[in-house]
Amino acid sequence: LGDCPICCLPLAPSIDEKASPMMACCSKIICNGCNVADQIRQLKEAQVRKCPYCRHQLPKSQEEAAQIRMKRVEVNDPVAIWRLGVRCRQEGDYESAFQHYKKAAELGNADAHYNLSCVYRDGEGVEKDKKKEVYHLEEAAIAGHTFARHNLACYEGINGRHERAAKHWIINAKLGDQKSMEGLKEGYPDGLVSKEDFAAALRAHQAAVDATKSAQREEAEAGRRVM
Repeated sequence: LGDCPICCLPLAPSIDEKASPMMACCSKIICNGCNVADQIRQLKEAQVRKCPYCRHQLPKSQEEAAQIRMKRVEVNDPVAIWRLGVRCRQEGDYESAFQHYKKAAELGNADAHYNLSCVYRDGEGVEKDKKKEVYHLEEAAIAGHTFARHNLACYEGINGRHERAAKHWIINAKLGDQKSMEGLKEGYPDGLVSKEDFAAALRAHQAAVDATKSAQREEAEAGRRVM
């Protein structure tokens, strides 16, 4: 997911979009800490709500938000195109979803590659194709998509290539992915990874998780849980 564009701290591999929203106006994901801090500041100063990143006035309705997102689609914003594909799939329009995923993937969007892997796995609007499924998993994983790399690890494990599965989990664990770290923990007693590699992955995983934390983010999350 990269870093929050405001505080520049890493975003967690798995995020709650309600807490860390993707802004319709600029397609940026803002961490919960920066999002809440900006909301509080604007409320105190009685300002009109604006995007914490690009300062565009926030939409007043879902219809206005949809119009803004379509403008991003029209200028070939890969994130906006991918999100349009997600909405089409949610509405049951698998053919349109596939076309949007495909275009976003061609523009380099890792999420779109991951969704295409799911499309070819499940046969949603296309014929099932294991080769294409794996290809898009690999493209997404190369771009840092942790879900894709975890699925690749599972695919390799199912096919008896346990050493390759372990390598995928180690890479993912070092990025802070909890599911991959759990996979290593389960496989370690069976010799899936060496003691040295397991210890290194465990340390790197904890460091990656710690890097996503800040007092501002913890305060925002605490307030969200109370609400």
